[in-house]
Amino acid sequence: MPGRVDEVRVVITGAASGMGRAFAEGLAREGAVVGVLDRDGDAAAAVANAIVGANGRAMALTADVTRRSQVAAALDAFVAAHGRLDVMFNNAGLNKPMRLLDVTEDNWHMIMDVNALGALVGIQEAARRMIPRRAGKIVNTSSIAGRQGFASFAPYCASKFAVNALTQAAARAFAEHNITCNAFAPGVVDTPLWKQLDRDLMEIGDAQRPGEAMDTFAAGILRGRVAAPDDLLGTALFLTSSDSDYLTGQVIMADGGMVLI
Repeated sequence: MPGRVDEVRVVITGAASGMGRAFAEGLAREGAVVGVLDRDGDAAAAVANAIVGANGRAMALTADVTRRSQVAAALDAFVAAHGRLDVMFNNAGLNKPMRLLDVTEDNWHMIMDVNALGALVGIQEAARRMIPRRAGKIVNTSSIAGRQGFASFAPYCASKFAVNALTQAAARAFAEHNITCNAFAPGVVDTPLWKQLDRDLMEIGDAQRPGEAMDTFAAGILRGRVAAPDDLLGTALFLTSSDSDYLTGQVIMADGGMVLI
């Protein structure tokens, strides 16, 4: 029986771990052909091999999302192997908390380059491969931090506000080409990124014990718990499938009820 995204060609950045890996594996189970793109080529290959071993279809791609030439080469390799690019997930991201008065230029550029510039490059390079076919979907990973500022996450918040703006701009720019652009905004997700954030927040004195930061954020989740990566899979499937064809320029809050707008 065909899956919900059968034969859809999808590339996911930051797909070697966390949400990106969950999306790659989940979309493949539903019939998608997945490009597992990550800066860590060995980790990308391990995920792609696991998908293939489970009778899915996947291809490992290596690129630093801040390097346009690398992203372009990876997308070209995927299209050459699988014929087209239907959906692009700009999911790669990072954070390094610092108290606002301590934020440095290096910290700002590191976070903004990956999260905001990386999204811009992914949007542009995906659109260039979709426009000739007059079809495609671009999906960006935003965050609750794209809806409100957090004192020790200032550059990260700025980067995710930028992702929201890029999502709206791309929706308007590419509507005439039958290309949609949407984003989804997770809250606290139990991934390697959050485990590192927990350690970082202890280091700067915002938390006193392991797990305290996650517990503090989780206290505001109406669903009563932090998310697992698979909790976001339904949103990813919706945005990948034809069910979302009429949706564009939107940021879907998928945070368990942390931010109500």
